[in-house]
Amino acid sequence: MNGLEQFGQDPWWIIAIKVLLVFVVCVVLTLFNIWWERKVVARMQHRIGPNRHGPFGLLQSLADGVKLALKEDLTPEKADKIVFITAPILACVPAFVTFSVIPFGPEVNFFGVETPLQLTDMPVAVLFVMAIASIGIYGIVLGGWASGSTYSLLGGLRSSAQMISYEVSMGLALVTVFLMAGSLSTSQIVAAQEDWWFGALLLPSFLIYCISMVGETNRAPFDLPEAEGELVGGFHTEYSSLKFALFFLAEYINMATVSALATTLFLGGWRAPLGLGTIWAGANEGYWPVLWFFLKMFFFIWVFIWLRGTLPRLRYDQFMSLGWKVLLPASLAWIVVVAVIKMTAIEGGFSPNWFLFGFGLAVTAVVVLGFLNRLPEKEAQVTTPAGGFPTPALPQGGAVRGAAQPLVFGPPASANGVRILPSPEEAK
Repeated sequence: MNGLEQFGQDPWWIIAIKVLLVFVVCVVLTLFNIWWERKVVARMQHRIGPNRHGPFGLLQSLADGVKLALKEDLTPEKADKIVFITAPILACVPAFVTFSVIPFGPEVNFFGVETPLQLTDMPVAVLFVMAIASIGIYGIVLGGWASGSTYSLLGGLRSSAQMISYEVSMGLALVTVFLMAGSLSTSQIVAAQEDWWFGALLLPSFLIYCISMVGETNRAPFDLPEAEGELVGGFHTEYSSLKFALFFLAEYINMATVSALATTLFLGGWRAPLGLGTIWAGANEGYWPVLWFFLKMFFFIWVFIWLRGTLPRLRYDQFMSLGWKVLLPASLAWIVVVAVIKMTAIEGGFSPNWFLFGFGLAVTAVVVLGFLNRLPEKEAQVTTPAGGFPTPALPQGGAVRGAAQPLVFGPPASANGVRILPSPEEAK
């Protein structure tokens, strides 16, 4: 069976095993990603990172989970207790559900039963992922509101504004994928990338999605809802113990979810890297595709970690301007371009792949060069000798705003430059 007919035919025990495997994969991915983030950031900062608990420190995340579970569970006095307890669950459960439509591989023989390595699929699978993922924002907003804290409330409001702003750009970036694949089913989108990955054909959409997925998951440099310098801890300031652990779990599962979705929609899903399938016939058969899928997904997760260790946090106005003034118009314009090229190719009877690849590459190059040209040029500072030794030039434009006044030794000077000597009483 091909297409969506292959789903829903499994015995009940196969479905139960798949559900259990999806849950285990989400939890193990969270534990591994926390450890990997610590190791990568430590490497970037010339540290060692976790190395005590287990081989290479792999059990450090598990030890932290046990520590969180044993901490005292506090509820603020002014909190709405029912909503305060429900909010972390509301944020965590949708994160698990979204993995149900992600294809990890083709059909395999599983205990004598031919079944796809995917829990389920549907004609609107990608729309289902985006809808379920947007439910998680209710947990963050309600958690911030129910805490009875100003910091938590502001963090929740920021998160809702951030979700709305970047969900629109992400959805529009995926429209071009639907145009090329002719379906919203994740398994059929993977099948449509047998010859060309959509990450190459639709390069602008791929880049817009990558930026939007960082903003959607509240990760640095877009972690404005939990900015420590402004909001202490943001929406989870008042949370502790297992409630805080559920928010933490939801964040890392969402990071894995958007990475898995990017792999499925733009990098061929479980298919082997381009060129490997031509020299090795079994690269896309059996359980090997599971390896290719996770290697691609871990690449995106590494990008998340790299951005966190490299870039500073954006200002809130810069972040919102990027979403509404740059990503949204670019997504709409690229949809029109892809639709025109595909319709022209259908009418002309030729393949639009090379045209899309070349045009997308040219547009991306022009945008990157335009961004680089807008960066301010650093003027060379000329050092002037002072007593035979070169001294750096003073900053131009006067004193830095907010800086302390320079120390003045001696009596103060009047407006005309004449020194005012202190009176005998002042001298005493």
